[in-house]
Amino acid sequence: MIEEKLKQLNISIPTPPKPAGSYIPVVTSGNLAFVSGQIPMQDGKVIFTGKVPTDKSIEQAQEAAKLCAINLLAQLKANLGSLDKITKILRVSGFVNCTPDFAEHPKIINAASDLFYDIFGEKAKHSRIAVGVTNLPLNSTVEIDMIVEFC
Repeated sequence: MIEEKLKQLNISIPTPPKPAGSYIPVVTSGNLAFVSGQIPMQDGKVIFTGKVPTDKSIEQAQEAAKLCAINLLAQLKANLGSLDKITKILRVSGFVNCTPDFAEHPKIINAASDLFYDIFGEKAKHSRIAVGVTNLPLNSTVEIDMIVEFC
């Protein structure tokens, strides 16, 4: 069912990126899956780097957030076997590499939240934080993690 929705949205789930540090991508406990922060990587390379709004526009950062969301789903699919097992997205935490005066973090992380809603519908309504930081791993523009419930 989710695979059909992804096809309708013209989204393909890639092989998940390898961790950039000493951690594992997904930890499960009971029926919860905690997905480590994902950055906008594609084919082993960070696609969006630099600060918003000086190096990257809000629109570019939104694309970075969507790529982070797809990488989160890739990690979940690899760990759970199927995205259809997701029963609820509980929490999304978004971090934006930005200048100190930038204050539009929600606009950027909304791109990931909206993508989750487009894919999962009501199951995607989640709690969230969207914060600005002075830097992120590999100078990525955005990093997002999430907690989901699964069956």
